[in-house]
Amino acid sequence: MEEIGIMDQVVKRTAGREGKYLTFSLAKEEYGIGILKIKEIIGMIPVTTIPGTPDFVKGVINLRGKVIPIIDLRLRFGIKATEYTERTCIIVVEMEGANGTIVIGLVVDAVSEVLNIKSEDIEDAPQFGTRLNIDFILGMAKINGGVKILLDIDKVLTANDVMHLEKAA
Repeated sequence: MEEIGIMDQVVKRTAGREGKYLTFSLAKEEYGIGILKIKEIIGMIPVTTIPGTPDFVKGVINLRGKVIPIIDLRLRFGIKATEYTERTCIIVVEMEGANGTIVIGLVVDAVSEVLNIKSEDIEDAPQFGTRLNIDFILGMAKINGGVKILLDIDKVLTANDVMHLEKAA
């Protein structure tokens, strides 16, 4: 009887993660963001830097009259910076901030594809101990013998990070 209860909890937890994800690469790893969080994908355009922001905040862009903060996901995740290429792009997403929804741009190495990921293909992120914060990982999707890291975009940035972005915009 207890096994059924545990299985019900697992099914409920993974069912909320099932759906369509935009996948992209960073340093040869594959990530995914729920498609409902994506506003658009644009090529790299000049970014105006903002003094006093964290290194991963590249600055802001003017996107059709709206100022959008831009963060480099490589730097946010502690991955070594690299030169931008013709495949480098900005994924414009909506995320929850302290003062409501904010729109930000995420610099990624390349956009891959949109995948429909089923709940049975998603596992919880492995535990790496208490020193590593992996709250922003929604789950690990097992696709074609590989793993794609599914991100909870609302948790990728800390409250302090979001405050910097809200001020920049």
